Amino acid sequence: MLRPALTSLAALALIAAPALPAQAQAAPEGTTTTANVTNLAHLDFLLDSAPLLAGVPGHTTYQQAQEPTAQAPWVYANREADGSFQRVGGGSYDPSTGHWGQGSFDADDIARAAVVYVRDWEQNRTAASREHAYQLLRELTYLQTSSGPNAGNVVLWQQPDGTLNPTPTPPDSPNPSDTGESFWLARTIWALGEAYPAFESADPAFGSFLKDRYDLALTALNRGSLAKYGQWETANGARVPAWLVSESTTASSEAVLGLSAAVKADPGDAASRAALQKEAAGIAAMATGSPGHWPFGGFLATTTSRSMWNGWGGEAPAALSEAGAILGRADYQQTAENAVRNFIPQVLTTGGPDNGWTPTPFDRSQIAYGADSLVESALAVAGNSHDPSLKKLAGIAAGWFFGANPTNSPLYNPSTGVCVDGVGGDGTVNRNCGAESTIHTELTMLALDAHPDVRSVATGATSVQARSGVSVVEAESGTLNGPASVTTPPSAWTGSANWSGSYVNANDGASVTIPLGKLAGAVQVHPVVDLAASPSGTTAWTATLGNGSTVALGTTDNGSLGAQGIAPTPDALLPLTLPVTIPADAVSVTAHVSGTAKIDALLLEPATSYLDLGGRSGLVLSAYAAGGFSISHD
Repeated sequence: MLRPALTSLAALALIAAPALPAQAQAAPEGTTTTANVTNLAHLDFLLDSAPLLAGVPGHTTYQQAQEPTAQAPWVYANREADGSFQRVGGGSYDPSTGHWGQGSFDADDIARAAVVYVRDWEQNRTAASREHAYQLLRELTYLQTSSGPNAGNVVLWQQPDGTLNPTPTPPDSPNPSDTGESFWLARTIWALGEAYPAFESADPAFGSFLKDRYDLALTALNRGSLAKYGQWETANGARVPAWLVSESTTASSEAVLGLSAAVKADPGDAASRAALQKEAAGIAAMATGSPGHWPFGGFLATTTSRSMWNGWGGEAPAALSEAGAILGRADYQQTAENAVRNFIPQVLTTGGPDNGWTPTPFDRSQIAYGADSLVESALAVAGNSHDPSLKKLAGIAAGWFFGANPTNSPLYNPSTGVCVDGVGGDGTVNRNCGAESTIHTELTMLALDAHPDVRSVATGATSVQARSGVSVVEAESGTLNGPASVTTPPSAWTGSANWSGSYVNANDGASVTIPLGKLAGAVQVHPVVDLAASPSGTTAWTATLGNGSTVALGTTDNGSLGAQGIAPTPDALLPLTLPVTIPADAVSVTAHVSGTAKIDALLLEPATSYLDLGGRSGLVLSAYAAGGFSISHD
């Protein structure tokens, strides 16, 4: 979700930062951009002194007595009318205490900012980045609970005066935030797993301290979800792993990034290798679908829903590819490659890094976290498969920052390091530039600078000339015959999915004829149906062509989903696949219902989707319903 702008700012000083210009300078046509695009100036601006209060039970850090402050990034930065930014915390502000409902600093952003600075230090030998990484890691380990029953877990929020806030408003899950494993534990493992090897030779004492705290975090992970390794749950009839961090593919993937770094640094680290094997097995089990079958080889976001893919945090292909390379698991690499080859091109041709396909592209807002996830995944798989076409795909995905996005304008300025907090589904740009957005923008920029050929593709993709991808046709737009009616749910959210709008509630003998509009070519039809747990009859589907003839497309079940298990609802909103592709002259699709059915929409997947990029790159990405992609010059 786009992070909201917060307005309780009276007690904070206005601190100027460079503004994002309306249009960044593009390289002349036919040239290759060679300048680095990483600029940590805005992330530096977000950093502030974080007091390390003494005497807080279970919370200590490296050389706390000698250095009683560390560093942390403010969670938000609101853009003012004059182009400056004001750093603000999360939740409502209480001027009498100087506290926020949540806090000014959070472990999620501290951990990921540390990853940015560690990578910049290692890649560019930047002395300032080494110091920032050192201070951020001291702060992160202060937030980590070091003793007692919750040892290894992490408090999420801290106030500007150093006070820890384990029970914020609104509360976190878990609550208090260090009473169980969490996204912030996973991100702590990511940061410490990448950081301790970097410091082991440069500062052995600090490196040893970080390794001890990494081991402590790993102990918490083993005590938590990994204690369920090998156990399986049921979610709406599907078998899902019980041992993912917080039931989340995202959280487990980010933990795997740290575990992989640790095992790469020390192949003999048996505890890290065992945890990596277990987490990777869980992530691999979340890959779903195949070419022509939703979600086309992508990874579901959570074990509790069969209907959800999130753009933000979609790093599962990167994590699984890295794990596969380290563990010698070619099957993991192939699963990751399937997602990158078959699903990411569909995402890019459909609209870019949307926040959520749930299961239709429902949340069309886009943020740097989602764009970075696509870039990092394509690059990781490219590196481990040695396929240059995947590097070019990564460059196309990274073009989002430079103008290949719904606004056709740059969302990042390399001369200032300023980004945006996202683009709404209506194309509105959130010009704030908080920690998460800045962090994931700079992770992409570091990756681009490490791969100049990919950077050249990205910086040359400055607009979208045209695109044609997966589209949605609402069932309620159709003509209803027999016992059928349109129902508008009180909320789009079902508990595990989103209705794309209203839906058609059809009973035995009803039919719904849904107009398709003008098709650009042949399409694969995916009816989106709310499947019942028990048998509820079937629906036969036909298409009417321009000459009036009809074509049988196939039959789908209305139910027989299976046991609810850990899913929040007994039914599930899912796209189904009809085996027959319809030609470009089809004018409508009709559902003939036997039993009872709830029909939400039709997902239309072109046999060939495309993204035509403007700017120096002049590239056209084509994605195929039959699988795979190609990249050509316009």
